[in-house]
Amino acid sequence: MRYLDPKNDLVFKKVFSRPRLLKSFLNALLPLKEPVEALEYLPVELVPDLAELKHSVVDVRCVDRSGRQFIVEMQMFWTTGFKSRVLFNAAKAYVRQADRAAGYAELQPVFSLNLVNQVFERDNPEYYHHYAIVEMEQTHRRIEGLEFVFVELPKFRPEAIASDRMRKLWLRFLTETGGDTPAAAPELLEDPATREALECVAESGFTRAELDAYDRYWDSIRCEVTLVEGSFHKGESKGRQEGELKGRQEGELKGRLAVAAALKQAGLLTAEQIAAVAGLSAEQVRGL
Repeated sequence: MRYLDPKNDLVFKKVFSRPRLLKSFLNALLPLKEPVEALEYLPVELVPDLAELKHSVVDVRCVDRSGRQFIVEMQMFWTTGFKSRVLFNAAKAYVRQADRAAGYAELQPVFSLNLVNQVFERDNPEYYHHYAIVEMEQTHRRIEGLEFVFVELPKFRPEAIASDRMRKLWLRFLTETGGDTPAAAPELLEDPATREALECVAESGFTRAELDAYDRYWDSIRCEVTLVEGSFHKGESKGRQEGELKGRQEGELKGRLAVAAALKQAGLLTAEQIAAVAGLSAEQVRGL
């Protein structure tokens, strides 16, 4: 039996449109104090995709019974603007709760889970990166509200996980299924959740039109990779380095301004408070 690659847009959404599978996945991948018990799906569009990310980002959004929100994104290749996009989406999801909440105390956390199909931290051997808002000197002191997890899929090795069985199984499902893999690993077939996920990605369960869409997605990814790599190699040497530095700085500023604009629109913080959160001046915030 041939299995399709679950990192494909069509396949990823087919698997994780099933609440029981998404619940298992979130509980396995996120550092949650309380497990997810029930989910409700939310609209996926919070902000227009950046041009270079038009086809490379796949996302699923949901809220659990306690009001916690979850954003799951599959990023096929890394760009310098991706973290800014992730921050913007999570901050906007958090701020949007103000329309329904009676006060700040009722705002619920937003968790952003980002699966990246490229290595982006080459000087760090770890594949799993958990970001939270912490006090710099005493990192156990935290401000609850926004948490981010980035998983570098190419770095994942099953032997790196000793005890978390479901995290290992779900990451094996994402990294070993599809492509040239002729059959599913016995361990994936033995677990009810990953076995059901494999049933979702079996080629026999897709129509001809869906298979055509599956192939077109990979074509679009290849085109975007070629475009990004071509732009990257244009300014070799000193010119390329200067361009990357300027682009990185502009991207970081754009991300901070986007977060500040979302917070200002909510009308819950002063310009000075927003400036402190976004790393801007109060004058920049007032000018938005």
